[in-house]
Amino acid sequence: MNRKKLWDNGTPNFEPSFDQNEPSLLPFIAEAKTDDNGNPTKTGCVIVCPGGAYYGHASYEGDPVSEYIRDHGISAFTLEYRYYPYDYVAIHADINRAVRWVRYHAEEYNIDPDKIAVMGFSAGGHLACAGATVFDYGVETGDEIDKLSCRPDAAILCYPVVSMKRAVTHEDTRFVFIGRYEEEFKEGTLVPKFSGEEAVKEDTPPMFIWHTAADSAVKVENSLFLATSLAKYKIPFELHVFPEGEHGLNLALDFDGGAKAWAPLMIDWLKRMDY
Repeated sequence: MNRKKLWDNGTPNFEPSFDQNEPSLLPFIAEAKTDDNGNPTKTGCVIVCPGGAYYGHASYEGDPVSEYIRDHGISAFTLEYRYYPYDYVAIHADINRAVRWVRYHAEEYNIDPDKIAVMGFSAGGHLACAGATVFDYGVETGDEIDKLSCRPDAAILCYPVVSMKRAVTHEDTRFVFIGRYEEEFKEGTLVPKFSGEEAVKEDTPPMFIWHTAADSAVKVENSLFLATSLAKYKIPFELHVFPEGEHGLNLALDFDGGAKAWAPLMIDWLKRMDY
């Protein structure tokens, strides 16, 4: 299927000299099922954000994951979001717009507009978390799509960078997203806003989180601190911390360790929420 641009009439803050594509979604649409009357039933969907420290995209965390989700009866979209030298202004706009875009086109893809999840790996996990904690319910300043809510209905975070706090974060991810603004903000505004463990609030959606204790690239504390905040606000969540496995396991289907269970667990979680 063809990629779908998030903006048809020009991407805000797009810089052609950065030699990147305009942000877009690649659809992986599940086979339609029918109810007892022969009418097609809607599925949920997952917007997948590959990792790459905001310096690019780890392709193995994109389309193969969307295919896996689709093959289990849930539609998916791989998000091609902007990265360095873009910063939080453009990158965060891409995940918010992706949720709105899918919601706007839900009928076309036989998707339930109230069953849209965001999912991300590593830095993509940070982006998904930012989408699930920093959102609005529609704005009047853009086009018809912008009038829709960009709050996702669930989030799936895979060995995610959650925090922008120096003691916990992944430094490259932090630098691209907000690090170039430290002199202006002096960790007073952007750090708490885009640190998921600080940004959780009453209307944060349910989350599925997994990490490995052995991850030497992104500290497991990112996931643990986030789970603590979710518990504080009584947001439903499922957290799995597996003992073995380095960073970047992706689907872990051939991994000889406990983390190989995460993807089936995730599908089960989505199905229990009627995706």
